[in-house]
Amino acid sequence: MSTQADHGHELIPRPEPTPEALRAALAVVAPGRLTEMQASKDEAFAKAVQWQSLSPVRSWVLLWARDIEIARRPDLFTRYVRAQADLEHKDPLIAESALRDLGAVLDEAMNV
Repeated sequence: MSTQADHGHELIPRPEPTPEALRAALAVVAPGRLTEMQASKDEAFAKAVQWQSLSPVRSWVLLWARDIEIARRPDLFTRYVRAQADLEHKDPLIAESALRDLGAVLDEAMNV
């Protein structure tokens, strides 16, 4: 597990960006998504072989590291859920604000 900035309460330490560490972290913060993770991992590895490139595997690691960062931090998770819920609000100003908030959450989760 790696060092982390102070974001308040965190459910678990930030995992290393390896498939094994990400899977172990997901098993704690969102175990219901393990099947989804495995299916997307299988797809990424198949594409890597087909394309003769590690790009699909790198993308897989980044996506799951981002999702786990959101899930392990209640502050980010709350903001993420709220923004998702407001994306299709009938008030276009609320929907637009939600889109900006969602982008900010995803950016923060990726820039750790």
